[in-house]
Amino acid sequence: MKNLIHIIIFMFGLSVLGQTFILEERDKRLHFSAGSIAGAFGYDMSYQRYKNKTKAMITGFCTSLLAGVAKEVFDNARGGVLDKRDILATGMGGLFVTFTIPVLQKKNK
Repeated sequence: MKNLIHIIIFMFGLSVLGQTFILEERDKRLHFSAGSIAGAFGYDMSYQRYKNKTKAMITGFCTSLLAGVAKEVFDNARGGVLDKRDILATGMGGLFVTFTIPVLQKKNK
């Protein structure tokens, strides 16, 4: 129960922070969504292999950050601008999903 309270507080803080710039810009919402997808993918792959929620959370978050950095490097190589806020939005999406999945997962017996 104590962990659930910490997660709820964290999610509330994340949503308040996100509203200051993520929810206002369509591009940032897309990055947040992409980070959520990448984070869920990384979490699932790690959890299927190791059956360890902590490792899966770290892997999911790192996967989302890697996806955000890779996208921005790709954009920069094609003449675009490397936007650090895009990387942050992608990472926040991954962080959001990797903290949400364990709460919704069934307990192992």
